[in-house]
Amino acid sequence: MIIQKKKRQFIHENLIIQAWEDLKPYFDDLLARDITTLASFQKWLEDRSELDAIMEEDLAWRYIRMSIETNNEELASAYTFFVTKIQPELAPLDDALNRKFMESPLRHEFDDSAHQIYFRSIETQVNLFQEKNVPIEAELNELTQKYGAISAAQSIEYLGETMTMQKASQLLKEQDEVIRQTVFNKIVERRRVDTKALDDLYTQLITKRHELAQNAGFENFRDYKFQSLGRFDYTKEDCFAFHHAIQTHIVPLVKEIQSKKLALTREAKFKPWNTEVDPEGKAPLKPFETGKEMLDGCIEMLGNLDPYFADCLKTMEKMGHLDLDSKAGKAPGGYNYPLYEIGVPFIFMNAVGAQRDLVTMVHEAGHAVHSYLSRDLTLTGFKNLPSEVAELASMSMELLSMKEWGKFYSNEDELNRAKREQLEGILKILPWIAQIDSFQHWVYEHPNHNVEERHAHWSSLSKDFGTGLTDWTGYEDQIATSWQRQLHLFEVPFYYIEYGIAQLGALGVWMNSLTNFESGLTAYQEALKLGYTKSIPDIYETANVPFDFSSNRLKALAAFIQSELKKLD
Repeated sequence: MIIQKKKRQFIHENLIIQAWEDLKPYFDDLLARDITTLASFQKWLEDRSELDAIMEEDLAWRYIRMSIETNNEELASAYTFFVTKIQPELAPLDDALNRKFMESPLRHEFDDSAHQIYFRSIETQVNLFQEKNVPIEAELNELTQKYGAISAAQSIEYLGETMTMQKASQLLKEQDEVIRQTVFNKIVERRRVDTKALDDLYTQLITKRHELAQNAGFENFRDYKFQSLGRFDYTKEDCFAFHHAIQTHIVPLVKEIQSKKLALTREAKFKPWNTEVDPEGKAPLKPFETGKEMLDGCIEMLGNLDPYFADCLKTMEKMGHLDLDSKAGKAPGGYNYPLYEIGVPFIFMNAVGAQRDLVTMVHEAGHAVHSYLSRDLTLTGFKNLPSEVAELASMSMELLSMKEWGKFYSNEDELNRAKREQLEGILKILPWIAQIDSFQHWVYEHPNHNVEERHAHWSSLSKDFGTGLTDWTGYEDQIATSWQRQLHLFEVPFYYIEYGIAQLGALGVWMNSLTNFESGLTAYQEALKLGYTKSIPDIYETANVPFDFSSNRLKALAAFIQSELKKLD
């Protein structure tokens, strides 16, 4: 079934956004409108919500098309035009609408949690807005676009084939060490070409972000961003405690797992090209060949969890809201982009046939299901999710789907390997999450640092959060610059610790499902239906898991993962 957009109530059905002038009349209408009665105030909120959804969806499609074809100048220009010409014009009027809202005493008539949370975000925007930051925001939007273009242009030549970095990295799982070392060196050589460009780009971003924060009255960009992200439920001190808990409870487990694998190689340390290969000589897992095969399998697999999940993906496929295969000129990574007007999101990823791709697909499917379950909430602001909630949906889906991975693995040994990789991967990613987050705190607390200091600090953190089991002699620069592969640092600063917080919540969802799958799945879906109409702790409570990333919680979940890993031996 193809989902149609709801009939518009305020914006013209045939609106095409080609210039700021196409949008201005709607802002003028909202600014001039009388909102002195409860009915007029409610209608004003609904019309503004419709305008927000249409603008965000227009920008979304520009970003999606650009990331699919980064070498298409017309698509890049369409995105750049919106963020540099339209957004700077709408920013002050958006602020004026926020202030009109704040001046209305009728806002106090809405005492439900959904409106209170949405209204709190408007108040935050009013407090943060500075006219002089509008051109800086436009420049930042343009700068962040450069990261995707630089990364998408990275490829290597191997055996006469031009390979994306994603595809080339899969060869690091091959059993032939000559292949691994050759490909690894080609990847390193290609990355070195862009090291300075990415350092320079990051320096520009840091400088501009610091200026933005100071204009808004903050000491540093970290403190500004915590407000901007609406982090009302935890503090920077909680983040620091999380970093320490990861070092205490998770890093030793990762080292133990890696030590066992190293022992099988009979080497003193891993070489950098040997960390991903199976030490028992098994070929890399390959659950599918093509993106279409992956999609069909996931539709069947998720349909076994709940037919509704399958229907979501089927609809996206019919509507052309999927772009799954890795190809030249395509931006790296994967995402689910919510489309607030039509309510059917878009999944973008770079599948090359690896187990990691299967996990990415169900991860993004979790986001997609979240979009569907919250699509009928009345205001766009109710659907604008904090990442701690969004990632709970996606990471839980990864773990819930494991009971159906037999769809891709008929061999029990391979199925258990895939599950083991998933659980070990959770343990391995947590230190990386903590390291990235710790790095960002330092970067913006020391905005005037130089490149050498940046590299040195990252290298120091790599010792704190690493196992020390790999010999990087001759490749020290690859340690110092490995942060450059994390797009969040460039495109969405401070959005990363949420993965760690949500991962702990997802483990709780999975743990519940192992006790009673039906009730665990129901609680998960009820939480997703809330969108952002409850506080983050309340949404986690609805999912029947605590919003808790303390040392004690980490210790308990680490023990749980260990017990589940033993079942796979």
